[in-house]
Amino acid sequence: MGYLNPGVVGGEGYISTMKLSVGTVDVKDLDAITERIVAKDRCEKNDAYLGQVNLMKASSFCGQNGAIWGFDLAMHDDIAKRKEMPIYMQAQPEGADIPVYNIRPLLEATERLFGRAKERRFPVLPGAYVPGGSRKVVACGPVWVWSVIGLAILKDRSKGACLFVKDAGTYGDDSTTEGEAIGFLEGILRKATNSIALCGEDQDVIYDRIYIGYKYTFVEPGQVGCALSCTPAVYMAQNAIPADMKPADLCQMTISDWEEKLGLEELTIFE
Repeated sequence: MGYLNPGVVGGEGYISTMKLSVGTVDVKDLDAITERIVAKDRCEKNDAYLGQVNLMKASSFCGQNGAIWGFDLAMHDDIAKRKEMPIYMQAQPEGADIPVYNIRPLLEATERLFGRAKERRFPVLPGAYVPGGSRKVVACGPVWVWSVIGLAILKDRSKGACLFVKDAGTYGDDSTTEGEAIGFLEGILRKATNSIALCGEDQDVIYDRIYIGYKYTFVEPGQVGCALSCTPAVYMAQNAIPADMKPADLCQMTISDWEEKLGLEELTIFE
């Protein structure tokens, strides 16, 4: 898999996926450059596996020739069954307040597509050049590193593009508690969804819902940490489409239906 790479299943569109990961590495036997390389690579292989990929910077939209994995295709069961509840409401200049939901189902959907480092399913082709919006931070401990990802779904998908928002940074030091870090990040979420509302005003579009969330970790002294937020755009692997189906059929399936149709084993180390 990998947008603009060979072996594409029929169609000219692309699939937007979402990944949010953190990771740390001990700096022993590494220099100032290689410690950052290893920290970034470790972050990319954590959670949904995105290792050995050349991620090219792109902007932050999923347009009318794109589809969102876990939402448009192979919809996550929690979304399909309307189990999700808003965590808060975001005001927008025009239109009703926007319900804001936890991004977890969509991150989980990407993990169930790519697999994990030790349980790979349909990872991006090693060495592929993959466009995707991204933000990352790499920092030496002691410090907290964090990343945020958000997705705004248009009320009318025919009139624009869905918007991704990504952020990453550092916070505090070894005297900062986890509770303080979480409080800080809850404030960052509000700023991120407010930025989404302002972007909607600028583009004259109305958003129907927002998904957002964060990950964080503490980087100990003697470590380097990385936090990554990214939205790789890919094509489906040929064998990720059930043999008796067409890619468009995934629009009518939940992700559990898709896994069952392919006979995929459950990710035993899923977090």
